Amino acid sequence: MKLVLFGPPGAGKGTFSGQIKKILPDIPHISTGDIFRENLKKQTELGLKAKKYMDAGELVPDEVVIDMVRDRLSKDDVKQHGFLLDGFPRTIEQTKALDEITSIDALILLELDREIIKKRILGRFSCPECGEIYNKYTLPPKDAIGEDKWKCDKCGAGIEFAQRSDDTEEALEKRLDVYEKNAEPVIAHYKSKNLIRTVDSTDTLKMSEEEIKSAIGYKR
Repeated sequence: MKLVLFGPPGAGKGTFSGQIKKILPDIPHISTGDIFRENLKKQTELGLKAKKYMDAGELVPDEVVIDMVRDRLSKDDVKQHGFLLDGFPRTIEQTKALDEITSIDALILLELDREIIKKRILGRFSCPECGEIYNKYTLPPKDAIGEDKWKCDKCGAGIEFAQRSDDTEEALEKRLDVYEKNAEPVIAHYKSKNLIRTVDSTDTLKMSEEEIKSAIGYKR
């Protein structure tokens, strides 16, 4: 299958991709972040182009991002098993470019209440010793040792809740507003092609195998 995962920051695209891979274990999960890191690490021509903009503190232009995605979707694992594309397209320009590269079976639209998104993102923190990820509101460590302090479930280190510097409510509201503005024409584009499949991503980990198959339109 050729699927696009789409939704706001904090909607749980990574979590739901894991659920899909239970049904389609061989499907490559392709995130734009991974594509960037791979090209930068291997110092490919595209990676060096992107680095030039990043070093200057500028956004990497659409044409470079599109070329990276085109290159990744040409690989043998995609030809054999399809793809689960995460983080692309983000804009209508990227959407039109993807149409030129390949067709898709569905855009999986993850929907979530904005207040839940805020809790998911603003409550994130991690253990400074082992890196285990937690959430103050939805997934705190089991043993509390004080106000906003816990013992790490994994390594036993003491952890104090500290919000990430880029996870302020003001910054998040701006990110969500930008997402909604860019998402509207993308969703309309795929709706006109009857390719939208909507998923309530409040708790996709509780979805059964049959519910996941139904959500992605898996018919085998």
